[in-house]
Amino acid sequence: MGSLKMQSGIEADVVEHGHCMPRECALACMVNSEIGAVLAVMRRNIRWGGRYMADDEQLEHSLILSLKSLRKQIFSWDNQWHTVNPSIYLQPFLDVIRSEEIGAPITGVALSSIYKILALDILDPTTVNVKDSVHSVVDAVTSCRFEVTDPTSEEVVLTKILQVLLACMKSKASVLLNNQHVCTIVNTFFRIVHQSGSKGELLQRIARHTMHELVRCIFSRLPDFHHTEQPPSNGDGPSIKLEVGGLDQDYSFGVKQSDSANDSMKNASIAAGSEGSLVGENAVGAGRMEEAVNDMQQIMREPYGVPCTVEIFQFLCSLLNIVEHTGMGPRSNPAEFDEDVPLFALGLINSAIELAGPYIPQHPKLLALIQDELFCNLMQFGLSMSPLILSMVCSIILNLYLNLRTELKLQLEAFFSCVIFRLTQSRHGGASYQQQEVLMEALVDFCRQKPFMSEMYANFDSDISCSNVFEDLANLLSKSVFPVNSPLSSMNVLALEGLIAVVQGMCERIDSPSPFSEQTSFNIEEYTAFWTVKCENYGDPNCWVGFLRQRKLIKKTLMTSANYFNSDPKKGMEFLQGTHLLPDKLDPQSIACFFRYTAGLDKNVIGDFLGSHDEFWVRVLHEFVQTFDFRDMSLDTALRILLETFRLPGESQKIQRVVEAFSERYYDQSPHILANKDAALLLSYSVILLNTDQHNVRVKKKMTEEDFIRNNRHINGGKDLPREFLLELYHSICKNEIRMTPKQGAGFSEVTLNHWIYLFYKSKDAAPYITCNSRPFLDRDMFAILSGPTLAALSVVYDDTEQEDVCQMCVDGFLAVAKISASYHFVDVLDDLVVSLCKFTTLLSTYHTEEFTLAFANDSKAMMATETVFSIANTFGDYIRAGWRSILDCILSLHKLGLVPALVASNSTIDTDLSSDPMPGISVTSSQSVSHVPVRSTPPRRSSGLMGRFSQLLSLDTEEQSIEPTEEEIAAHQRTHETIQKCCVSSLFTESKFLQSDSLLQFVQALILVSDPPHKGKYSSPDDVDTSVFCLELLITITLYNRDRIVLIWPCVYEHIAGTVKSTSTPCILVEKAVFGLLHICQRLLPYKENLADELLRSLQLILKLDARIADAYCEHITQEVADLVKANAVCIRSQMGWRTIISLLSITARHPEASEVGFEALAFITSDGAHLLPTNYTLCMDALQQFAESRVGPTERSMHSLDLMAGSLTCFTRWGLSPQELGENWLKLVQGLRKVCLDQREEIRNHAVLSLRRCTTGLEGFCFLPAMWVQCFDIVIFTLLDEMLDIAQGQSSRNYRNMEGTLVNALKLSSNMFLQLVGDFFPIASFSKLWLGILVRMENYLKAKIRGRASERLQELIPELLKNTLLVMKAKGLLVKPSSVTGSNGDPLWELTWSHVNNIDPSLKSELFQDQEQELAHLQKETASPAFPDNDTSLIKL
Repeated sequence: MGSLKMQSGIEADVVEHGHCMPRECALACMVNSEIGAVLAVMRRNIRWGGRYMADDEQLEHSLILSLKSLRKQIFSWDNQWHTVNPSIYLQPFLDVIRSEEIGAPITGVALSSIYKILALDILDPTTVNVKDSVHSVVDAVTSCRFEVTDPTSEEVVLTKILQVLLACMKSKASVLLNNQHVCTIVNTFFRIVHQSGSKGELLQRIARHTMHELVRCIFSRLPDFHHTEQPPSNGDGPSIKLEVGGLDQDYSFGVKQSDSANDSMKNASIAAGSEGSLVGENAVGAGRMEEAVNDMQQIMREPYGVPCTVEIFQFLCSLLNIVEHTGMGPRSNPAEFDEDVPLFALGLINSAIELAGPYIPQHPKLLALIQDELFCNLMQFGLSMSPLILSMVCSIILNLYLNLRTELKLQLEAFFSCVIFRLTQSRHGGASYQQQEVLMEALVDFCRQKPFMSEMYANFDSDISCSNVFEDLANLLSKSVFPVNSPLSSMNVLALEGLIAVVQGMCERIDSPSPFSEQTSFNIEEYTAFWTVKCENYGDPNCWVGFLRQRKLIKKTLMTSANYFNSDPKKGMEFLQGTHLLPDKLDPQSIACFFRYTAGLDKNVIGDFLGSHDEFWVRVLHEFVQTFDFRDMSLDTALRILLETFRLPGESQKIQRVVEAFSERYYDQSPHILANKDAALLLSYSVILLNTDQHNVRVKKKMTEEDFIRNNRHINGGKDLPREFLLELYHSICKNEIRMTPKQGAGFSEVTLNHWIYLFYKSKDAAPYITCNSRPFLDRDMFAILSGPTLAALSVVYDDTEQEDVCQMCVDGFLAVAKISASYHFVDVLDDLVVSLCKFTTLLSTYHTEEFTLAFANDSKAMMATETVFSIANTFGDYIRAGWRSILDCILSLHKLGLVPALVASNSTIDTDLSSDPMPGISVTSSQSVSHVPVRSTPPRRSSGLMGRFSQLLSLDTEEQSIEPTEEEIAAHQRTHETIQKCCVSSLFTESKFLQSDSLLQFVQALILVSDPPHKGKYSSPDDVDTSVFCLELLITITLYNRDRIVLIWPCVYEHIAGTVKSTSTPCILVEKAVFGLLHICQRLLPYKENLADELLRSLQLILKLDARIADAYCEHITQEVADLVKANAVCIRSQMGWRTIISLLSITARHPEASEVGFEALAFITSDGAHLLPTNYTLCMDALQQFAESRVGPTERSMHSLDLMAGSLTCFTRWGLSPQELGENWLKLVQGLRKVCLDQREEIRNHAVLSLRRCTTGLEGFCFLPAMWVQCFDIVIFTLLDEMLDIAQGQSSRNYRNMEGTLVNALKLSSNMFLQLVGDFFPIASFSKLWLGILVRMENYLKAKIRGRASERLQELIPELLKNTLLVMKAKGLLVKPSSVTGSNGDPLWELTWSHVNNIDPSLKSELFQDQEQELAHLQKETASPAFPDNDTSLIKL
């Protein structure tokens, strides 16, 4: 048996900190003084004083003699007090206390003496005979006798008694008291407390206070008691009873109790310990009873420990049973109920649990009292109308939760269900405002416990047999936050505190590592008996987290099926079959378990099914009762438990079937008293009949005990049941009705005995209570339920209140919700939160005036909301989606008010690796300081630069105002600016590179959306244009900051820019920003995104499609941007499409006066030295150079430079390693371009072009061209050029061509030189004759040509000379030979062709050149003999 551990080694003269034990002589003096004090008081009494003054030893009373005797001895105990028997110096005082002849004043002094001796710590476990001495003190004081002389003296004595007993319990020697003594002390305290009700207020307060101290003293030592393994007492033997009965009949303190004593206290004290367990037990044999009594007496004599603690606690619980006498309910009249006794008892119980709570589970009897009797009473008092009692009950429940929640799972569920029901019904008159406030305060206290809500969800919401406590609490708190037709009350604020405490608890757990933060999807693939599935290990989160999530899914499915079942049972079961919670083929066991374990089913429908006569449903009924365990239960208890699960049908046949099934099951498990099943059946019917008789108001004559016993004669196998057994049943039924219509649902609107018995029964098979630590195991699941109501509640309160502390509380809640939403990726919740906060900023107003700015500055709630929403956006932007629209609307409002701080000072701030050259029009400025913020905003300055106006639009204007602001306006603007600075608006854009892809895309799309005017394409006001420009600049900034993810956002960005450009046909700031922004993006991003280079360059084609007016207005700047792009990123342009776009933009400038110079420089940069010439851009560059060569916009030198660049491009051919075909094609395009420039009206350009063409056609050492290319060159370049020049010289337009004759001369020389250079290679080609004919025809035509009406002397001289040289070369190479017999009779066609035209030019050449033909003929034939070549010869001609 448990007992207090002895404290050893305590010395009488131990010196403690700040206190020294008195010396032995001092002790003797003190005791002597106390003796003198008692004797002095006695002398004042006539009875004792007369005897003493008579000086007659025979007449002195024994009390006086004992005191005198003690006085003689005390000074002889020097240095030996520790070895003196304490009874020697205590007994004289104790005799005075016990004496009935002594008056109250003398008794009071004697008690004071005892108290002083105890307070000196003279007594300790090492003192001689200290055990008997302590026992004597307790016995004497608890049986104190004195004569009452006046009320005041009486109260003093009672107070002294309390002091002495308390000092005795607190002394070191108290460990030597036994269980009986401690119980007697408690009994004495309670008797004094009871008596003080008719005494003075001071005594009453002292008595109650000291009893609190006594209980705290006793229960504070529970940790020192040995652990006990005894099972809870079930009534098998007698229990220790505190002797509080008969107090008024035999008042030990010598005063008759008044008839007006507190009746309720008396009833409570008489009933103390008389109530057994709620579960009835069988009678015990006489022999066994006697043995149990002896054992109990032995226990009472042992050192005090667990047994007396259990009995004291049971006594305290019994004080709460007053509710059974007065009635307790939510609508009971408080005037009829004295709350003093239960309130006092609840305070004592609370003190006991506060000190002993963590150690109670080690003592099963004590734990059983709390689980059953105490909690049942607490549930009853939870319905009290008294705020004081409610408050104390809630405090006890909180203590029990903190210390014993693992042992009180279903009890806690019942309590919270009851509280939720009362608060839910409060709006319908269920509870007063004070009661609601007490209950709400209690709930908030629970919510402040970090693991509370997590444990509610884990233990109840995820348990299919329990109610959704977490969900109900969350809904209750959120609904209680809403003010109903009234200003915000303290009740609303309380609920708000609880709600915020819950979300902040989740928020704090986020940082704790947990592998279960992500939601796991569970699917029920096949049927499993869900009620049989158990968690393998509730101690391992890896097991129970997944298990609970699966159970929650099953529970939700069951709740849905319950709704279907209640409206259509067949539909409900089909639904469960579809979800694999019932088998495809229904069987009795699965249906029975569905009825048994599914909460929320209509109990009337269940009763009808179970009472059905159909064979299948009869089997279901038997399977249903098999799910109950009736072992060790009384019959009425078992019947109560059964009927709590369904409503007993009204038809007699159905009742019979149900009762028969119950009787069989009960007999199988409890065959101790009943002889057979028939006995169980008959007794069950008899109990039901008795229940109807006793509790039906229509029955006037009630059944008596004897009637009930007589009705049950000979039913137990022909014998009678024990009378005690039947009487117990009778009183149980009479006292507590068996309700045949159980309450629907799982809530506890009231606590009946049936409810409590059923709950206690369920607790035996309930799953273990899961304790949650600081890790967020189920927080994601909880937040899915909590987020909506919480956000709605916070929004309503923030909108309704003007109290700054409440607003700050809401802001804390908003931030916590935002963090949780981001952590668990609840993007919809975060979006709703952002939208709500944006509304509270008041920035979404359509009017933005100076008055609005001042109002905003004076609205602390709006500024607080503004700071909060931007803090959320900056911190949790990764998980914002639709909310970006509202945030950007706020930014636009700030922009319109001139309150947006500077974002980007110069383009170099975007990336240090990029070029730091600012774009045209950008002024490098710094952010303004607070002190320079203007009071009134002015229209933003216009700038033609791409980002120049961007900086100005995002900064506060500093121009001086004509109107001086007031001090109030200055202070308001100061506050506003400080608030906006705290918002860090610029970070949203500069830090957008860190946003997740989905969020970034939504951000960009939202920015595009808000930038569009109300009617797209129609900017109705300057504000719309200004907004669109501002948004466009922000969009460009985001694009530049997100170069690594340009692929993601580029389609949206380009589409918006293109739409902006296409929607306008006149120059304006918006188009300017769009065009230059596009160029700037390309310039910055080309070096970093090779895979997107073509896409970026293709976007520049948009510039080529600009309206002529727009293009002309911005041509110079566009060209400069393109030139910069080329110079910085030429190596990044590789595709033909990209080069076509760039060169097209440059070539357009050839005829633009302002832009041509920059355009040509860029083109020269590409083509000079062939640095950036490629096969992909060669043709494009040549065409562009041709355009610049032909252009008259610039100086002549530029055109000539263009020609030089064209001619010099030949050097690139050797680097490229092209095939002969590709080489020839590029060369042919080059000479074609030069041919066109050769027709230019300007003489210098024309002649320089001919020279350039000559450079490209003659002296090409190392180049190998196909013969066909040369032939094609003569056909489309040389011959065409000669023909066109001749036409021009002879035509009317020759007046525009100065000195055309010289150009003709140069052209003829060019053609002659080319022919002579290639004549040897051309001869084997079949088309040589045609080529030679073309030369001759052109010479002939030029010879006959008349320039400005007259023949050209220069041509007349030049042509014969050129022809002669050509013929000599042909003759020397043996190409032109006079026909002879060697060549055949037909002659040589080339010879004939040649002289038929030469004779027209100069007939003398033939005789001059061929007079020695015959002598050399043989030799020439040998040298020139060669085979014929086909027309498609592809041999290379190498120059």
